[in-house]
Amino acid sequence: MSPHFPPTKHDITGWVLAGGQGSRMGGVDKGLLTFQGQTLAARAIERLQPQVASVMVNANRHLDQYASLGVQVVPDTTENHQGPLAGFLTGLQHCPTDWLVTVPCDTPFFPLDLVSQLAVSLVETNALVAMAQAQETDTNGQRIWRWQPVFCLMHRQLASSLHKHLQSGGSKIREWATQQPMVACRFEDGLATAPAFANANTADELRRLQLLA
Repeated sequence: MSPHFPPTKHDITGWVLAGGQGSRMGGVDKGLLTFQGQTLAARAIERLQPQVASVMVNANRHLDQYASLGVQVVPDTTENHQGPLAGFLTGLQHCPTDWLVTVPCDTPFFPLDLVSQLAVSLVETNALVAMAQAQETDTNGQRIWRWQPVFCLMHRQLASSLHKHLQSGGSKIREWATQQPMVACRFEDGLATAPAFANANTADELRRLQLLA
């Protein structure tokens, strides 16, 4: 059956990526770090849940702790740690709906209308992947658009293509996504006090985000 556009929230499963190694934070499990009184993973679930049919978490450690958040937890199906794309593939293989939307666990201010905007962006070209872009200021003070590749809405029929990409040694999200029917979805800054796609790769970055909440 051909995909219908745009998908509604009932056609979309939310997938929180919490399977990383947290290498820039000393190997801690980032999704379980505390942010404003709750774990980063719990906050991601809370922001994503109203936007989709259901939410699942992709984690490779502390599975019981993630399960205590009231969602299904699924570890990577690949044998070796292959980064976010391994999480993408696991999500596509376990997705109970036609569409999967991915968000990382370490970006506490991602848009509350993320999924609807991604879905609408698919319509004009009937793309099978919508990837977020956000504005930022470069070193010259110019406003530019930057890809946010871990924020993707994709159709589950892409699982076989992604599996082949990983088997061939591919590891970059955009490298795979640009080989598919893909569209960019641009998110304006608006009046928010915190950048919507700011993430916490280090302890210092997490502290800075805490001050913006």
